[in-house]
Parts: sequence; C-alpha cells; structure tokens
Amino acid sequence: MASIVNASKKAPLIGPIQLALYDRYWRARTAREWSARYTSAPLVIDGKGSPEPSLRDISSQLCTASQCVEDRYRRWCREMKSPARLARKQWEFVYTLEALAQSGMLAAGKRGLGFGCGGEPLSAVMAKHGCTITATDLQTAEAAEKGWVATNEHASTLEGLNSYGICAPRQFAERVSFEFADMNAVPDKFAGSFDFVWSCCAFEHLGSIRHGLDFVKNSARCLKPGGVAVHTTEFNLSSNDETLEDPGCVIFRRRDMELLRDELEAEGYAVAPFNFNPGSKPVDHHIDAPPYSSSPHLKIKLEGYVATSIGLIVTKP
Repeated sequence: MASIVNASKKAPLIGPIQLALYDRYWRARTAREWSARYTSAPLVIDGKGSPEPSLRDISSQLCTASQCVEDRYRRWCREMKSPARLARKQWEFVYTLEALAQSGMLAAGKRGLGFGCGGEPLSAVMAKHGCTITATDLQTAEAAEKGWVATNEHASTLEGLNSYGICAPRQFAERVSFEFADMNAVPDKFAGSFDFVWSCCAFEHLGSIRHGLDFVKNSARCLKPGGVAVHTTEFNLSSNDETLEDPGCVIFRRRDMELLRDELEAEGYAVAPFNFNPGSKPVDHHIDAPPYSSSPHLKIKLEGYVATSIGLIVTKP
C-alpha cells in the first residue's frame, strides 16, 4: 500500500551538511509567522528517557531526521534506486530492510512474505539478496474501491514489483511470486511457513484499531521458529487518548502499541523494546500539512492529529 517516487539517480543525497542547512532553514521559518501551508504543533509523545532512535541500534522506534542521514539509510536508498529524502515512507522501507538485515533474514535461502505490497521496491531488493518472496496485495476490485489503484498504491501483477529494475529480471522471476490476500483474513496455508514477514504502511487501513492489531498477531503466526516480522504504520504524536479511527485509516496511539506488545508477548513472541523519542532536530518539529510535500515529510497533520511512522519488530522464539 506504500509507494515510493523513483527519481533520478543523479539527484543529490541528503547528508549531515544538508540536514544542518535544513535545521537553519526551519529555525528561520518558524521564528516568524508562517502561512497555513505548514503548521507547528506540540508533541505529546516526547519519549523522555530514551536515546534518539538510530538504525545502527535498531528497535521498535519512530521515524526521525537523524536516521535519514545515516550511512545505512543512504545505502538502502541506493539499493532501491531512489535518492535519500527526509520522507517517512522512504524511512519505512529503509527501516524494514535494515531490521531484516540485522536479523540475518536478507540472505539466500530465506523465505519472506509481504502484505499490502503495493508499488514498493522491497520484494525486488530482497530477491536481489537471494530471498524467496511471496508478495501479496488486496484483490484489484477491492483496492480500486478504496482508491489505491488510482494512486499507484496497489500491486496487481508480479512485474509491477520490479518496475525500477532493482533485481535482474530472470532472478526476480525465479525468486518472487505474487498472489492476492486479504490482511483481515490471513490464509491458513501461510502458517509456520516463512522466515520473515513484513508490511509497510498497510495495517492502518484494515477498518479499525482492533483489526490492525489482530493482523499483526495473525501475520506472526506465519513465521517459522526464529522468524522475524517487521511492520510499519501510522503513529499518533499528539494524543495518547483521542485518535483517528475511520474505516479507511486509523492512527495508532502509544497505548495501542503497548497493548499489542503485551498481547504478542502473552502468546510467546518477543517484541523489540519501544523507543518513542520523536527526534530533536528542528525538522523533527516541522508538521507537513496537505497538500503534502515530498521532503521534508517526517511528521504530518492528519485529520487534526500530528502523526509520524513507527516501526515494530516481532520475533518468534
């Protein structure tokens, strides 16, 4: 369901110098009254007591600007053939790949299952690393009703998952298969069959908070012993009480993530510790408002709430 814009390979990469310039820019912009195009809002979820998240010491964590200038971030962007940007959807892809890599899952012989794969490049990157992938998405008619086909956030063919030429066509065809699957009804045939599963910006669209939490639990049952699940989704930075819960999209609160952790651990799974630190750079306090920009786009205004992305890592003992 998540998609990424594949820009020219010659586009400049975001690095420490560029981030410093962004910092200077946003200090100047927020020092004076600005138009409604951008807004600034206090973040209720402050993550006090937690170090700033990093890809090096990856855990279940929030999207932040400092991660987008790490060497690991830029390396994965190169593999996806996309210039590094301060963009939370791109961060979700990088986070997923890095979490799986650190778990030893991006290797020959490993079998992965993706949900809501849309137009994302992850299947191709995983296949390039030798993995055997089953990529899934919602039936095309249902996806069209939700508007995902029109916005290129839906996959209906295998070829669409390697549209950037990330993986050699022959290798891709040998290692990746595609089928339709409903995330609210994970097929029983997947149970205990995969080394890893993943979804990016998908389970917030399943109809309710409960549906989303149940999907994560059901997807974990697809893992073999020792397997790893990595998911990203919407996270509410402005409230741990009120939130958006609409049939088309929900924003998960800290309390929802902690409830999910408790339910998974009660079933015997291990959840990587949460780091709710939202970042300390000035760009981390920039709230992008509709119509959204491509970068910087780490925190957004969504139906009256401030949201960002959160990543979750689940391991089956």
